Amino acid sequence: MSQVEVSRMKTLVPLATLIGRELRNEKVEKPFVKYGQAALAKKGEDYFLIKLDCQWVPGNLSTSFSVFAIFDGHNGISAAIFAKENLLANVLSAVPQGINRDEWLQALPRALVAGFVKTDIEFQQKGETSGTTVTFVVIDGWTITVASVGDSRCILDTQGGVVSLLTVDHRLEENAEERERVTASGGEVGRLNVFGGNEVGPLRCWPGGLCLSRSIGDTDVGEFIVPVPHVKQVKLSNAGGRLIIASDGIWDALSSDMAAKSCRGLPAELAAKLVVKEALRSRGLKDDTTCLVVDIIPCDHPVLPPTPRKKQNMFSSLVFGKKYQNSLNKSTSKRSAVGVVEELFEEGSAMLAERLGKDFPLNSNSGLVRCAVCQVDQPPGDGITVNSGPFFSLASKPWEGPFLCTNCRKKKDAMEGKRRAEAQ
Repeated sequence: MSQVEVSRMKTLVPLATLIGRELRNEKVEKPFVKYGQAALAKKGEDYFLIKLDCQWVPGNLSTSFSVFAIFDGHNGISAAIFAKENLLANVLSAVPQGINRDEWLQALPRALVAGFVKTDIEFQQKGETSGTTVTFVVIDGWTITVASVGDSRCILDTQGGVVSLLTVDHRLEENAEERERVTASGGEVGRLNVFGGNEVGPLRCWPGGLCLSRSIGDTDVGEFIVPVPHVKQVKLSNAGGRLIIASDGIWDALSSDMAAKSCRGLPAELAAKLVVKEALRSRGLKDDTTCLVVDIIPCDHPVLPPTPRKKQNMFSSLVFGKKYQNSLNKSTSKRSAVGVVEELFEEGSAMLAERLGKDFPLNSNSGLVRCAVCQVDQPPGDGITVNSGPFFSLASKPWEGPFLCTNCRKKKDAMEGKRRAEAQ
């Protein structure tokens, strides 16, 4: 045996060792995203957005992600159209530059809050009075981030047969926390009074009579109807899962479980049509009805595998609180069990101080600071900062968030009822 052959034998590595190294260094490929859409119009105020070629760094294909959204307008279509055309750009404008993918996913919940509020401010400056719900879904690999205001809903049906809500309905009738927030901010909550003093219909916010506590637009209703979204971020196992995103025309007719079960085992395009058909059969066409079905499929599966019957709920009940758990750094092996979903983040507070962080982005070259909402650079003295006092109400607590420009600080105080308190 030659010296060269002996040398080669000494460097051979057992197969088990190679497999172990491969597993430890495994990089799970991004899944396929397949979708279907179906709708029936009653008033023609539902709009949707499907965009598969987004990039959080323009021109960099490695930063690609997909967006699916539903905008259920009311009192006209202008707010729904405006949000559809501007919300994504406003969210991306709030994403810091020069960050890696993990940092992008961690920054996304805050950017969504800033984007929603900025879109609302811009629309209200147009002087129009319509409003819209928004359910906005960002899919990056196995990570799903959902931001929502109103009562359009997004559910997740995993391969473990578990159906989970990724949104919170902001209906005054069903959400006690939102009723308390609205009344504390200066709104009144009650039912419609008819002749004879009888109350009818769902709980509404007055003035305006809106059934929702959060939306984009609705200039004529009151600033306590806020655009600050509930945000939830989860990470799927590499078994994949199905999202059903739909306006309330679906959810007023079908429960989350009914919608998921009605279309299991079908491709996304057919599934969306079947969900709409099932809602129509159950309740008739009483409202605009729009449904998006999105399948997140492992690369080695041409279609989403059949889902077994639900055995247990692997999500805890919805909790309003920050839950970023450093899950982005967990190994793939911990996600490999069928149906397991990691909850990375959830926050539902309407207070901007709790949603935008406390950092102070000062540009050392220009001496300017950037507004955390509208992303406009201004001198520090033209807005409020972490250390400044309240702008409208001397009785309120000092602002504990990042820099806000004059317009955005007015919006913040109005949403919290401070402008009304000062007027009194």
